[in-house]
Amino acid sequence: MNLEIDTREIIHALSSSLDLVGVDEVYHGSRVAFMALQCGQTLGLDSDLLDTLHHAALLHDCGVSSTTVHRNLVTELDWSHSQLHCERGSNLLRTTNLLADLAPIVRYHHTHWDELPKDIDQHTSILCNIIYLTDRVDALMAQHFENDYLLAGNSTKKIIKKYSGTFFSPEVVDAYLEVSASEFFWMALDPRHLTTYLQKMIASPQKQMINGDTVLEIAAIFADIVDAKSPFTVQHSLGVAMLARYLGTLCDLDNDTLLQLQVSGLLHDLGKLNIPDEILEKPGPLTGREQLIMKQHSFESYQILNKINGFESIAQWSAFHHETLCGQGYPFHIHNFGLCLEARIIAVADIFQALAQDRPYRNALDPNKILAIMNKMAQENKIDPGLVVLIQDNLEECLLQAQCG
Repeated sequence: MNLEIDTREIIHALSSSLDLVGVDEVYHGSRVAFMALQCGQTLGLDSDLLDTLHHAALLHDCGVSSTTVHRNLVTELDWSHSQLHCERGSNLLRTTNLLADLAPIVRYHHTHWDELPKDIDQHTSILCNIIYLTDRVDALMAQHFENDYLLAGNSTKKIIKKYSGTFFSPEVVDAYLEVSASEFFWMALDPRHLTTYLQKMIASPQKQMINGDTVLEIAAIFADIVDAKSPFTVQHSLGVAMLARYLGTLCDLDNDTLLQLQVSGLLHDLGKLNIPDEILEKPGPLTGREQLIMKQHSFESYQILNKINGFESIAQWSAFHHETLCGQGYPFHIHNFGLCLEARIIAVADIFQALAQDRPYRNALDPNKILAIMNKMAQENKIDPGLVVLIQDNLEECLLQAQCG
């Protein structure tokens, strides 16, 4: 499958999934991207460097999956474990040529200016330090001022100035102090206004043709981020993707559809980044309130993926993985003919993989027990009975695919 895609559009859409990790404190990456661009423009960076800065700022926290880690990053100015997510994020970005140029910037976006390795180039040094400074500005605001951005401005500037020449480049600090002198800089950070400026950032498309392998590489990065959120969901998205593709081959679907199925499986749980760790890892039944929070994740996945032109089908198949044929699923309550074969495949693959995987409240189930549960669901008109028969007839291979064998 070859797809003409807007690079800025996909980076913006997927960075919005990273912003979900904050749960109640969202838009962190977006605010950092806005502030970083303002500083970069003040420094006179050329358009190519500004684009790179913009994209790196949006994805700088791609190594963060846990709400606990996010909490530490925004409540401590210089958290001792901050380098772990920098290394993880950098390693993820290196897995695809489309984003590999951002990897060194992400790797060093929490490294003090006076401790940066001498062998990295000048542009990388400046870009990662801009992101470090604006990231810490946003953390300081979250700690002390919540949404009172103008009040935050004066106090954060005093703190940042103390670290000129140590944490931050004097040149970058000067640019920050200059650009942040305007009330506009702070008022634009309000969510009501921030989205307007973010939309302007992607007003000039960067369209290019990318092949199916590149699409899979990008999807795999974000599946890895989602699955790393909990030790109980490691490789869940990958297992769903592999099983969905296998079931699609049994249904004689064409190669383009198989690839889109695989991408849907990888991305179906993006919205789970917005679920607090303690709910995902709860060792017992969820309360009514916790169930309502959990039910939001598939809609969040839809909102993220639906922003990407060319991902319309992928967005729907991903978002419908908790819908049922009888209409009692969520979040849209679609039923019967409203659920295409591909959406039904993702739903069945999700259920099968989850039952075959250890979870905080139980061990992986015996294959016969899995089939009994799924046959009961088919009888209750919740999932496609034909797909359950396919699994039953190919049980050993389905287990192998679901367990990423």
